[in-house]
Parts: sequence; C-alpha cells; structure tokens
Amino acid sequence: MPSAPRPDKRRFPLHVHISVMFTLLLLLTGVVLGIFNYRQTTQIILSSSEKLFNRIEQEVRLDLYDTYEPIRHLLSLLADYPATRTPQMSQRLALLVPFSQALRDNPNLASLYLGDQRGNFLMVRPLRTPALKTALQAPAEAAYQVWTVERATEPGPVHAQSLFYDESLTLIDRRDIADETYDPRSRGWFRSAVGSTEQITTEPYVFFSTHNVGTTLARRSGEQAVIGADLTLAALSQTLAKHKVTTGTEIVLLDPKGNAVAYPDSDRLLADAQSARLIKAHDLSPAIAAVLDDNADTTRLEAAGRRWIVSRSHMQEGGPQGLELALLVPEDELLDNAYRMRWQGALITLATLLLCLPLGWLTSRILVKPLRELVQEADAIRSFDFNYPVSRRSPVLEVDQLSVSMARMKETLASFFEITASLRAETRFIPLLERVLFETVKIGQAQAGLIYLRENDDNRLKPYGLVIDGSPRDLDTFRLRSHELQAGDSPQWLQQLAVSDNLVTSLGFEQAADLQGILRALDSPRVHLIGIRLRNRHQETVGVLVLLITDSGTEADLEKLQPDRIAFLQAVSGAATVSIEGQRLQAKQKQLLDAFIQLLAGAIDAKSPYTGGHCQRVPVLTLMLAQAAAASQAPAFDAYRPTEDEWEALHIAAWLHDCGKVTTPEYVVDKATKLETLNDRIHEIRTRFEVLKRDAWVDYWRAMASGGDSSSLAQQRDATLTALDADFAFVARCNLGSEAMAEADLQRLQYIAQRPWTRTLDDRLGVSWEENRRQARTPKPTLPVTEPLLADKPEHLFERHAAELIPADNPWGFQLDVPAWKYNRGELYNLSITRGTLTREERYVINHHMVQTILMLSQLPFPTHLSNVAEIAGGHHEKMDGSGYPKRLKREEMSLPARMMAIADIFEALTAADRPYKKAKKLSEALGIMATMCRDAHIDPELFGLFIEAKIYLSYAEQFLDPQQIDEINPDSLLVKAGLKA
Repeated sequence: MPSAPRPDKRRFPLHVHISVMFTLLLLLTGVVLGIFNYRQTTQIILSSSEKLFNRIEQEVRLDLYDTYEPIRHLLSLLADYPATRTPQMSQRLALLVPFSQALRDNPNLASLYLGDQRGNFLMVRPLRTPALKTALQAPAEAAYQVWTVERATEPGPVHAQSLFYDESLTLIDRRDIADETYDPRSRGWFRSAVGSTEQITTEPYVFFSTHNVGTTLARRSGEQAVIGADLTLAALSQTLAKHKVTTGTEIVLLDPKGNAVAYPDSDRLLADAQSARLIKAHDLSPAIAAVLDDNADTTRLEAAGRRWIVSRSHMQEGGPQGLELALLVPEDELLDNAYRMRWQGALITLATLLLCLPLGWLTSRILVKPLRELVQEADAIRSFDFNYPVSRRSPVLEVDQLSVSMARMKETLASFFEITASLRAETRFIPLLERVLFETVKIGQAQAGLIYLRENDDNRLKPYGLVIDGSPRDLDTFRLRSHELQAGDSPQWLQQLAVSDNLVTSLGFEQAADLQGILRALDSPRVHLIGIRLRNRHQETVGVLVLLITDSGTEADLEKLQPDRIAFLQAVSGAATVSIEGQRLQAKQKQLLDAFIQLLAGAIDAKSPYTGGHCQRVPVLTLMLAQAAAASQAPAFDAYRPTEDEWEALHIAAWLHDCGKVTTPEYVVDKATKLETLNDRIHEIRTRFEVLKRDAWVDYWRAMASGGDSSSLAQQRDATLTALDADFAFVARCNLGSEAMAEADLQRLQYIAQRPWTRTLDDRLGVSWEENRRQARTPKPTLPVTEPLLADKPEHLFERHAAELIPADNPWGFQLDVPAWKYNRGELYNLSITRGTLTREERYVINHHMVQTILMLSQLPFPTHLSNVAEIAGGHHEKMDGSGYPKRLKREEMSLPARMMAIADIFEALTAADRPYKKAKKLSEALGIMATMCRDAHIDPELFGLFIEAKIYLSYAEQFLDPQQIDEINPDSLLVKAGLKA
C-alpha cells in the first residue's frame, strides 16, 4: 500500500525572506551605531570641555593680568613724578593733571591718591555715575573730586577740603570738611608700601564709599610718600558671565579667605548692603560649597542632586596670595547633545525597527513590481491607452531591457496616434501641410522638409510646403520647380522614387539641382535625403515627402537613417496622405456646395428680371458690414471676432437669405400694377369701357333711326363718351399705384364700379376646372346679364389649403397674421389698395418667402458649425421692436449677423435700379429712410451707426450704383435723424 504523500515544506515568497533579513540587519546596525555614536559623542564633549576649561582659565588669567599690569606701570611712572615729593599741598595739586589723565585711560581705576609720613593726603576720584555724584553731593557738571587732608604740625589742626573740577579741570566748587579724622598712615596699604621697596597689592575688599569690589595697589614714592590706586574688579564678574558654558554653570573667583571676588551675578557679591562685606563663596550655591569642602583633586562630584564636572585653578594676581578660580558645569547640561543623540538614536532605531518589515517588504517587491507593471502596461497598450505611466527601471538587467523596449514601443505608437489625431483635427489645407511637414521633420530629426503634390490628374509634382529649422518658408524664395514624376529631366532621386516607395540617399551641392537653395539655408554642402512616396487609398501617387538631414559625418546620422525609423516615417506619411486627400475632397465639396448655393441664388434672381442681382449684392454688402464690425474697437463689437467657420456660415446665409422665393409666384414678386397677375387685367376693364362706348354709339344710331333729334342725341352721345374716357383714365391711374389713394378717389372708384354693362357670353366656358369650381359658389345667371363695370365676384376669392396654415404653436416660432383667403382677385378690391400695388393677401405671399427660407434651410443637413445658417438668413425682415416677420423677434433675440443682414437687405432694396414698382433712390434718400427706420427701432442702431461712420454705403455704391445715384451725404445729420447723436 503506497504511503501517503509527504506534505510540502512550507515556503515563503522571496520578498518575505528579503524583508526579514533586511529587518535584522537594520536592527543590528542601528543598535551598534547608536552605542558607538553615544560613546564617541560623550568622549568628544568631555575632551572638548577640558580644553574649554583650560581656555576659560587662561582668559581669566589674562583678564587679571590685563587688569593689574597697566596699573603697576602707572604707579611706577607716577611715583617718580616731582609733585609727589613736594611738602606743600598746593604744589601737590599739580598731580591733578596726570591723575585725571590716568583715570580717563583706565576705566577700572576708582581713584588715585598720595599720602605721606606727616599724615597729609591727596586723592583724585572720577565721578563716572550719577549715583556717585549724588552720594558726594557733587555739582551736576563736576567730573572729578579732589579730597585733601593737610596737617601743618604734629599734633595740630587738620585742614580737609573737597574740591570739584569739571572735564577741563576747572575748579567749580570748594567745600571744607570739618572734624576730618582720616590719616593715611593708619591704613594697611600705606604701612605695607612704606616698609617695602616693591609695589604691594591688598586683598580684594569692598570700597566703603562706592560699595564696589576692588583692591588697592600702592608703592613708595621717595622716602616720605606713598602713591596708591583703588582698582575695581567688576569687569572680572562680566568676564566670568561670558564664560558660562551652560545655563546652570557655576563659576566664581575667590580669595584665600574664601570670599567671592567675582561672580556672574555681581549683585550677590555683597553679604549685605550695610556692612559692605564680601560674601563667602560657600554661600553662593550648594555646588560651590561642595567643591570648596572637597579637598580632593577631583574632576567630578555630586551635589544638589546633580553630577558636576569641576575645574579649579590658582591665579597669581589679585592679592598677596593670589586668587582661586572654581568652575562647575552640570554634566547633564554639558552632555545634553550626547543624551539627545542617544535618545534620538534609540528612537530612530525603534522607528527603523517598526519600518523594517514594510520597508523590507517593499524593497523585495521592487524586484518583481516592474514585471507586474509591464503586464499592466501591455494591457493598456492593447486598449490603446498610451497615458498609462511608463514602467520604472528595474535593477534586474533583463527586466530593465524589456521595460525599455516596451517604453519605446509605446512612445512610437503614441506618437503615431497623436500625429494622426492632430492631422485629422486640422481643417485647413495649408496649415495641414505645414503640420505634416513639422511632425515628420520632428520625427525624422531632420533639418528641413519639403512636400510635393500632384494637381488633379496631372502627372507633375508641384512643391506645396517647405519647413527649415522648424519654421515654414516661402517657396518662391527658394525657386523650387515642378517636376514630372518619371521624366528624364527630373532629379535622379525623384526618378528613383517613381519605382520605389521610399528612398535614402546622399546629395552633394552639385546633385541637389533646385534644392541648392535649401542647402545654402542649412549651411551644409552635403545632406542625407529621405524620400517617401505618398499614396492614396487607390494606391495612386498623390505626392512626395522629402526630408533633408545635414551630413555631420557622425554615427548619429546613421541612427536617423535606420530602417525602423524609415518605416515609422512611412506609416506617418500614410496617415498624412489620407488627411491630405480628405482635405482636398472636403475642399472640393465646399466648392461644389458654394457653386450650388450661388447657382440657386442666381436662379432666384433669374426667375424675375426685376430682382436680378439681389442675391449677389446682399452677400457683398453683408460681408462689408461684418468686416467693419470685426475690425471695430467699439464696445458693442468687442466680442465679435468671427472664426473661419463663422465667416463660412455668414457667407452661406447671405447667399441663401432669399432661397424661399423659389416658392413665391413670379407675378406677385413682380406685380407692377394693382390688377396685374399673370397679365394686367386693366385690359379686361378697358374692353368693358370699349363695350360701353360702342353701346353709346348703338344707342345713338337707334335713336336716330327712331327719328330722334340728331343734335341732342349727338350731344348726349359725346357726353357719354367723354365721361367714359375720363372714368377709364382715372381707373388706369388708380391701377398704377404710384400715389396714395385719397378718400375722394375711393368714392369715385366706387361710383364708377356701379356703372352697369351687359354680358351676353357665358363666362364659365373655356376656363379651368378650378375656376369653374369657384364659380359654382353662385348660381349660373341667365344671359344676357347686367353686371357692374368693376366687379368683386365670389370666384375672385381663392381658398387657402389647410396645409398652408401655420399653427400658433408651430415649432419654428412663426407669428404671421394669415389672411382668410389665399388670393383676392376682386377688381374693385385691388384697385382700392391705398398704397402700392399689393393686396394684404399678396403681401402675405411675399412675406411667406421667409417662412419657406427657414423651413428649407432647417431641413438641410448642415454640419454643426453651420447650424445657425437658418437663423442668420431667416431674420433679415425682423425689426428691432418686434414688429417684423416671420417670428416678430426683438433685437436681443437676434444674432449680430442676422441684424447685419437686415440692414444689407434694406439698403440694397432701396438703391436697386431693377424694381418695376419703384424707382431707384439716391444715396441720401435711401439713408434718410434708413435713419427714420433706425429712430423707429426697425433696424439695429449700433450697426446703422457703424454703416454710416465706416462709410460702407459709399464702398458699396462705388461698386454697384449708378453714378447719378451717388449724391452728397452728411453723416452727422443722418446720425442725428437716427437718434444716435444729439
């Protein structure tokens, strides 16, 4: 029986092993470095502290020396001064000059004085502080006090004075001192100096008068006198304050008796203010007391709950037995950086330990992450997502090489799709060629690019674009010629391209032919030429792309000529070929559309010989106005900066603004008289008048045959004929519609209309079935029948088809008042038109062409950028106050181009010389009418102001109007009339 399979030993991924090893190594390294850094830092700080203590000791020693030594020299010089040995006090006052100079030169000197064996005493004291002046009751301007004690005999009276001098040593006050008991001979300094041949220095003590800590230096001057100086030690306390190593540092200078002579806090040197006694160093702090009590020569001790690093040294200066310097630094403060570094090291080690596992985990995954990213990047490329981030470089060589190859492939594909997208986005042909050249020159790292294209079915290649050093150049400047693709006189490289899809060759200056100008611009005698033949989808040659690379003679040139680079260029040029061919086809389609538009406009104009040219002139005038608005800096036109697409929309809308007229009956558009339809019905009425005139002759001859009076009958006959002629002349004048109908005219017309005439023929014979249907509204009369001379018959009313009615809720927003009848051909009704020649029904037919224009243009599948063509073309009969048609739009509801079209249409109509129903108006008349329309809010005031100020009317008139129509124009008066200027 087979044994059960042994379970596999548990295994962990590689990144787990790496992370654990990384954690252990990092932990060990952190601990070792932390301990080592702490010990090294402690040792460095302690070693540096010893050097620092020595330096402090030396500086204090130098300060003491610099304090005492100048005074010793000074006393040696003054001791030999002649005035020190004169017995008279008046002579000794000569010492004031050298003493004052010495006091000025040595700010640490409190006073200089001279005493002798007879008990005489002279002291000079500087008054440096206001407090000292106050204590001595000195005058405010006093700079020095001179204290003299003079004994004439021994024993005898004592004469003591206090003299005050200013800075210039002028005596300003003298005061006698009564009961003076001071005797220099009783002073220690005097006795010590008299008994010694050397200078003596007293122990530091508190000066009685100033409470300053100092010492006295003295020496004998001759056999009888002693000269002395009081030296303050306040500067030593400042020196010690500067040498505090840390905040808690204790540093003190003390004399052999344990008195503190200098301390950073100099205010504590006095035990109390009354006794003027120096404080014991013992009392300054427990740490100093512990150091002074410990006689052992130790560098560390514990006191006041802290460990201290101690340094003690002896100073020779400062008294007969010198002074002692004690320096104590708290160990925790001195080693603060070491402690901080130790704890920081521990924290860093702990933090590193906490981060070890994730860092080790991440580090290990870095080795495999590029492979996973490469898989994701490949999936992204498969989905045509070229924005996916490039995989990071891997430390593994093979993975890194794969990553680099993947990145290059993605860059190549992304560049190809980006270029093709940019080429598809370009809608203009010349910029498209420049883009093709720029992109291919950039990809090929070439210095110049040239493109040749075939013209229609011609076999010649014509240069169309040139780029040198990244910028387009003028072709005429370089005199580039057209070439046959396979002609014998064509350049050799072009003949080779005729049988190959691409070509890589080198050209010298001699072989460059007409490319020599480009070589001069590149400043290169030799170039590498890359030629690519451009084929369309039918594999027909549509052009040639040429790239020129300067021959630098380096290996970098060979890299640019590699087959993979040529293949990529060929792929890009293939996409460019499709774009170029598409642009050409689109341009041809636009040309075809424009030709159709102009054909339709021409057909509309040709439909009526009286409106011929209207559809050609309005676009020109509209374009003039639009260009002026685009160039204007007026605030009203700031936002009007049309794009190329907007210019195209305006062009198409202007040409098609009256396309709805194809549905308008020609006889309505051209109706020159009131009775005109397809023919002028005045002839029918003339016939009736002729019948009445014949009836007058018939009646005359009948009456004559019956024996009537010839004279009276002739008179009656002539009166009837005259009246008929006059009535017809009146009716004919009414038919012209050139003048407004007065009320008297309308009454006369009604009177004439009632004149009867007799019809003997059936008027329902020989007419269309539709007219028979309208005649059937009334019973057929019995012939002969008497009828009015001017009739409004029921059959004159044409019904409107239901499909021609415009519902109130129509989606286009049309708001036209629709007459009840489509046409009213009533003779009296038409002749009674008060102004013009059109009836209300016919005017609606005319206005309805705008409805048809909008409907026709709305049904055309215009591209998006031409979607507003219907709005522009359909608004040129609207008025700014909303009283226009067909939508009754107001100014703010109309676009600026639509308002331009309205002005152009009105001005062209007013000045046109080809209208049968009116005469062409002169410029002044037309502009006057338009000014009135502007004032009445029928046309846009800002556009009309621009129309006048830019003299657009004059530019148009010079091209299209008869010179006799161009008269003098006063722009200011027109603007005033229009209400645009006060």
